[in-house]
Amino acid sequence: MPETQLIIGLHAVRTALKHGDAVTEILLESRRRDARIKEVLNLARQAGLKPRQVEGEELDRLAQGGNHQGVAAYTRAPAVMDEAFLKQLLAGLDLPPFLLVLDGVQDPHNLGACLRTADAAGVQAVIAPRDKSVGLTPVACKVASGAAETVPFIQVTNLSRTLKWLQQQGVWLIGTAGEAESELYQADLKGPLAIVMGSEGKGLRRLTREQCDSLIKLPMLGAVESLNVSVATGITLYEALRQRS
Repeated sequence: MPETQLIIGLHAVRTALKHGDAVTEILLESRRRDARIKEVLNLARQAGLKPRQVEGEELDRLAQGGNHQGVAAYTRAPAVMDEAFLKQLLAGLDLPPFLLVLDGVQDPHNLGACLRTADAAGVQAVIAPRDKSVGLTPVACKVASGAAETVPFIQVTNLSRTLKWLQQQGVWLIGTAGEAESELYQADLKGPLAIVMGSEGKGLRRLTREQCDSLIKLPMLGAVESLNVSVATGITLYEALRQRS
C-alpha cells in the first residue's frame, strides 16, 4: 500500500489535483458551498474522485490546528530518490545540469519554499543529505505547492561523496557563504552547475565548503548579516536562470 499523507487548505488541494493522480481522497466540510469549494469539486470530478462530506470538527481534528479552509485531501507521498536516480538523471539530460544542493536545511517551510523556487527556475533536481536535514514532510509538500511532485528530491547517504562525483561529471559546485570574497553577480553561473546552500543556522558545513569549486556571497547593504535560506536560494537560482537564458 503506497504511503499517503494529509494536505489541507484550498490552494494545496487545488494544486495537488492539477498535478497528476497523486490525490486518493478528498474531504469537504459539509456546510461549505462557496465558489472556491465548487472549484475543488469540479477538479475532483475531472480526476474521477467523489469527495467525502465531513463535519468541520473532523477536519479540525485532522488538521491539528492548521487552517484547512473547509477542505483536505489524502495524497500519495512524493517519492524520495537516491544516488542511483541521480546518476540516471544526469545521464539522460539534454541540457547542462542545473542542480540545487541543500546542506542540512531542517525547517520544512524552507525546504518547501526551496522546492517551489527550484521548480520555477528550471532546476532539474534538489539534493540533500539523509541525516540532519528535513525530508518531504506534509508541511514541506504543502509549502512546495506541487513542486514536491515535479522536482526530483534526492537524499544521499554521503553528501561529500556525491559532490565529488558531481565534480567528476563536470558539474561546477558553487557554494554560498558569508565569508566569500566574490559576490553573486560576479559569478559565472552558466554551464553544468550545482548551487550549494547551507543550513539555517550554521550555513555550509566545513567539508561541504571545502568541496565547492568556488564560494560566493549575496551583497548585504543593510544592518542584517544574512537572509533566510529559502530567500537566498531564490535570489541565487534566479540570477543563474538569468545568465543561463
